[in-house]
Amino acid sequence: MIGFALTGNAQHDGKTRVIPMVIRTIGISFQKFDGLNSRIANLPQYKELRDYTGVLGLGWLKEHNRVVSTGNLMAGSSLSGDRDKRSSTIRYLGIDANIGYDVLAKESMMLYPLAGIGVQGYQAIFYKDNSAVAFNDVLTSPVIQNNIRSVRFTNAFVVYKLGLGFSLQSPKYPSNSIGLQAGYTGSFKRQDWKSNEYQTLSGAPDDKVSQFFVGVVLTSRPWHMK
Repeated sequence: MIGFALTGNAQHDGKTRVIPMVIRTIGISFQKFDGLNSRIANLPQYKELRDYTGVLGLGWLKEHNRVVSTGNLMAGSSLSGDRDKRSSTIRYLGIDANIGYDVLAKESMMLYPLAGIGVQGYQAIFYKDNSAVAFNDVLTSPVIQNNIRSVRFTNAFVVYKLGLGFSLQSPKYPSNSIGLQAGYTGSFKRQDWKSNEYQTLSGAPDDKVSQFFVGVVLTSRPWHMK
């Protein structure tokens, strides 16, 4: 955020100051990893992954001459099953850069289609039900310690993003606005799942990113509020 502020304060265009706005996003994304889930479906000790995740994001948005540019850092996570017993979790981190165009050209609101590119890294974690395992057995047996550990896999994708955003400026606080973003994120190719140490595994299932997302976007210019 300090970097965004310094960049914004340094940019001038005649009498107009072009300042990036800080954006914070909360939303949900929908993604099915059929390749990985098809392997898990045959193993009753594990729970299949959910097909949606909660998402938080932090980034910046800048509009100049109706051209909109954004950058985002996102984190998503989901939980399937009983957290204390048999369950699974899918987590991901992503970063992207996008460009769009404001079709409304109004001071108080924006409507902008977006297109961009980014990277997303995933970790899938599968937990067995260990509630029947005795505490003292875990304490004294390295074999049982290994048997109760979770199983983890990783994957990473270069992705493209197509979306639409809308924001409405607060009449009382013109430095702030609220809006929505929705769209689709897809990967350029399928990727094999790897071990938790990013090593290749023989016969590993592959998947691709095919993800729909929607989120509420809060936008502000904190350095304007002098």
